[in-house]
Amino acid sequence: MHRTWTEIVAADPGHSRRYAERWANFAAQGRDIDGEARLIDAMAPRGGRILDAGCGQGRLGGYLAQRGHRVVGVDIDPYLISEARKVQPGGTWKVGDLANLAEVLAAADSDPENEEAGAHPTGDFDIVVAAGNVLTFIDPADRGAVLAGFRDALAADGRAVMGFGAGRGWSHDDFEADAFEAGLRITHRFSTWDLLPFDDRANFIVAVAERA
Repeated sequence: MHRTWTEIVAADPGHSRRYAERWANFAAQGRDIDGEARLIDAMAPRGGRILDAGCGQGRLGGYLAQRGHRVVGVDIDPYLISEARKVQPGGTWKVGDLANLAEVLAAADSDPENEEAGAHPTGDFDIVVAAGNVLTFIDPADRGAVLAGFRDALAADGRAVMGFGAGRGWSHDDFEADAFEAGLRITHRFSTWDLLPFDDRANFIVAVAERA
């Protein structure tokens, strides 16, 4: 069974640090690590409100904040959020469980290093994005709550963009059924973040969804 992020970190306390270092090394090597962010930037209105769900160290959200979007990132990993606050000061970064998203967004953030501390009400994000296989690190028992939280976070005309690979404990068919049950209507499916077509043989899905 695929382990949750919390289980991985509990078994290997150095995992989060190595994860952040890996992406920093990719960037230093000149590798393209911004493909997901470019798609979201193209989809969002200028200065849009974007929720980076499972933001890690701010790789995606930081790119978007630098382009003028108002970004809130949420991640369950305190180490990665501390890194995001250091290297991506343009966003607001919150430690929290995506299964309790409304509470996380509404809570005042008391960390003095967070320049945009305060409540961020749900229900008005232009885009909610979950990239980097984030959804497959969620406890299966929490999947419905996470997807419903995405639905509630969206503005009336907002869109959720979610991507993850096959063979990671959540089949694409089951994901789509769970999204529908949570009140999300999937409008587009792609097999990559640069929008190659999706079919039943695809090893990856990028799903765009609206409130049902």
